[in-house]
Amino acid sequence: MSKRVVCRNCKIFFEEGGSCPVCKRNSFATSWQGRIQFINAEKSVIAQKMGVEKDGEYAIKIR
Repeated sequence: MSKRVVCRNCKIFFEEGGSCPVCKRNSFATSWQGRIQFINAEKSVIAQKMGVEKDGEYAIKIR
């Protein structure tokens, strides 16, 4: 079973062992606080304020 990690750049959750599916970076964190799920990021005001363009699960704060 793979561990879920958070990209330090765009804050999206993804499975450990690969690069970020959004920004393609390999910098990730295992410590985070709060999460939010975007189903339609294009129309979400909160997603726009967070700078999110792709649907998915995101961390609110990375430690």
